[in-house]
This record gives sequence, structure tokens and C-alpha cells, in this order.
Amino acid sequence: MKTYNKLIRDKIPQVMDTNGVTYIIIKLNDQEYVEKLNEKLQEELDEYIASESKEQVEELADLVELIYAILENKGVSIEEFENIRLKKKEERGGFEEKLLLLSTE
Repeated sequence: MKTYNKLIRDKIPQVMDTNGVTYIIIKLNDQEYVEKLNEKLQEELDEYIASESKEQVEELADLVELIYAILENKGVSIEEFENIRLKKKEERGGFEEKLLLLSTE
């Protein structure tokens, strides 16, 4: 049996059932869940960076899904999050200008 020890999407057990895969799954406690969310976020970020541009949109979708899960776990709605994002953008700008800070004194 192959070992994974990673967070999976909710419908993966049904997919494995359909494909006749034998598996072991546990339900995480809150602390374990936060740790695994963070690990999965890094995993998906690494996959995004390593992927070809065509596949990057898929990886971005995974990253956004994880961000939504983290927000829900923290009790922050997507609307609240979007308001925070827009406020920061208004105050500090976005990344449209493609600016790279080289140094300060």
C-alpha cells in the first residue's frame, strides 16, 4: 500500500470507491487540519511553480480552494477577505506595474 499522509478533497473517497481503490482515511482534529492545510498550500504552490503555463491555471484553482478552506477555518468569509484585499490594494496598490525593489537606504 502506498503512503500519502496528505490532505485530500472531500469527494476523493467516492472517486477511489468508483475505481475500486482500497484506502485508509482518518478525520483530523482542528490543529491537525490547520497543519495539513498549510502543508497542502505549500504542495500546491510548488506544483504551480513547477507546472507548464497551461497547467498553472489548474494549480491556481487548487490554491484558491485551499485559501477558501483556510478562511472558513478562521471564520472569515470570502466577502470579508475580498474587502481586506481591496483595501490593501487601494492603500498600497496591486502588482500591475511589475515593480521590483532592488534596494533602500
